[in-house]
Amino acid sequence: MELFKENMPAQEVKQFPTLTLAHIGDCVYELLARSHVIHEGAFKAAETHRRTVAIVSAEAQHKGSEAIYPMLDEEERAVFLRGRNAKPKTVPKHAGYDAYSHATALEALFGYLYLLGRNDRIAELWGVIIRTIAS
Repeated sequence: MELFKENMPAQEVKQFPTLTLAHIGDCVYELLARSHVIHEGAFKAAETHRRTVAIVSAEAQHKGSEAIYPMLDEEERAVFLRGRNAKPKTVPKHAGYDAYSHATALEALFGYLYLLGRNDRIAELWGVIIRTIAS
């Protein structure tokens, strides 16, 4: 069994629906956030959760997405904009539509890059995001 199927052909990845890319990107982003919090130190579970939520909230993702947008190449911007313009069936009560649409865009981008196996690019963008959120 193959645990991770990254390095998929670009043509295959481009065929995924935008919200499917956001689905896998959400997981990638969540894992990065949890890893970041764990590397900050040993906290009780409630504090670990609070710190993680502060990074993965729609508002934080919106802030991070604005920081990386100027860094995106044409292909990445196209994926990002597809994600931002996606029409999810529901928007959480605690997040505004604008923040939620940017969070979806960021997650779609991370899903896209992950499936292409572009982990170095994810790491580069993540570094900017986490510095932006932390400031």
